[in-house]
Amino acid sequence: MLFGLMVIFTFTTERFFTEANLLDNVAKNAVTLLLVALAGTFPILQQSIDLSVESVVLLTGVVTVVLIAEFGLGLLAIPLAIGVGMLAGLFNGLVFTKLKVPSFLVTLGTLSVLAGVGKIITGGSTITFRNDAIRAISTGDVLGIPNLVLWGLLIYGVTIVLAFRTKFGRYCFALGENERVVELAGAKVDRYKIYPFVLSGLLCGIAGVLLTLRISSASPNIGSGLLLPSIAAIVMGGTALTGGVGGPHRTILGVLVIAVLNNGMNLLGIDSFVQEIILGLVVVAAVALSIDRDKIDVVK
Repeated sequence: MLFGLMVIFTFTTERFFTEANLLDNVAKNAVTLLLVALAGTFPILQQSIDLSVESVVLLTGVVTVVLIAEFGLGLLAIPLAIGVGMLAGLFNGLVFTKLKVPSFLVTLGTLSVLAGVGKIITGGSTITFRNDAIRAISTGDVLGIPNLVLWGLLIYGVTIVLAFRTKFGRYCFALGENERVVELAGAKVDRYKIYPFVLSGLLCGIAGVLLTLRISSASPNIGSGLLLPSIAAIVMGGTALTGGVGGPHRTILGVLVIAVLNNGMNLLGIDSFVQEIILGLVVVAAVALSIDRDKIDVVK
């Protein structure tokens, strides 16, 4: 599908297959979506879901700007903002496991709560900071490759190691396959069900920080519109919503499909409302094609 889209846009637009477009528009814009999609991959692997991702991006972005501009914390603002994201993930995980509230309900609630907190902090308007040295973390480059892209690739590699070379990763897959078997094996199930949400908060926190540093500001709308594309990217990459199948190594394929599709539609001048319709149809088609129907007895 990715190859087909690239061929179509190469022949239907003049600018698509150019270094400037592929590096500055497709790759850079794909990094935030990649981080958010990687964040959402781990809860889905264990058959849960995190719907709060875009609000965590908003809140951590706002916190980053406030800590730099208002408190003058400089680089210290980055780990503190990411820590806020991890706390949001920990809250989701604790309510999910200890209060036995379905993950989609918990994270749907925090989606609204965190967005509200972020908007209150901004006062409903865009807040900015000026610090070129800190901005360079996101806007600089190494040998012509944008730092933003390098951060994305580094974190992508780390998530693959976590998924396939650690006990945490193995339990994510096992919980998605059969939680009862994991319980019988004597594992601390609740703990391993919380970790994916903390990791999700961490990755969304990094996404919020990098996005904020890139544009030197945070607005009440930063991060909005990331939830649906991230879920689409996860599913199109091959991670089943029924859990236990797929992984972060596949998520990048879905992200590239979304990024190329969005870029190509923009170059073709397709109306933004029509783009939303097309993206929604792609999501439904991706879910229909990837879902493991053997795991579903009844559909409601």
